[in-house]
Amino acid sequence: MFHREGQQILVIALISIIAINLLSINFISNAILHYVIFGVTLVMFVLIAQFFRNPKRNFKRDKNKAFAPVDGKVVVIEEVFEDEVLNSKCIQVSIFMSPLNVHVTRYPSTGEIYYSKYHKGKYLVAWHPKSSTENERTTVALKTEKFGNIAYRQIAGAVARRIINYAKPNDKAIQCEDSGFIKFGSRVDVFLPLDANIEVEINQIVKGGLTSIASIS
Repeated sequence: MFHREGQQILVIALISIIAINLLSINFISNAILHYVIFGVTLVMFVLIAQFFRNPKRNFKRDKNKAFAPVDGKVVVIEEVFEDEVLNSKCIQVSIFMSPLNVHVTRYPSTGEIYYSKYHKGKYLVAWHPKSSTENERTTVALKTEKFGNIAYRQIAGAVARRIINYAKPNDKAIQCEDSGFIKFGSRVDVFLPLDANIEVEINQIVKGGLTSIASIS
């Protein structure tokens, strides 16, 4: 299954690959070169296709938990002051996605969306400490039943240059449901209350909608 954000790109890529191979057959006489071109274009298509994959997952929603919004590796767990929307001290959990990860963004918790804003910015590498506040990004904040107000931030990296965000103020966010997409490598920061029990560690690999990153009593 492929994400809707990749459908047009995949169609264009497939048409381009077919055209390239037809041209090579008609204008290049070397049969070995035909196979080389076919192999290279096939690999390119597979790489693009795997980036936009959206595997089916069995989610088990839990209002006492906040789930990882994306697949990737935990690179930051620290206390910070979030000054864009929460205006309070909180725990930041950051997840880095490589181009090989599934890039669907999911709501970490169920709640009412009361803030959603896009920011233009730089394209520092996603693990850079300043990428959270200086890169192209979107910030979304939710009012949740158990965690109170929480936020997450989609951050573009050095390669990712297009953030897709479906969250709109006053809409209902359903835990684990699709909230957007980031194209070609990126990072997501989640901002949780100080009394949340963090359930992940630095360098831990997490799965979006499946791995609990925090719980609350």
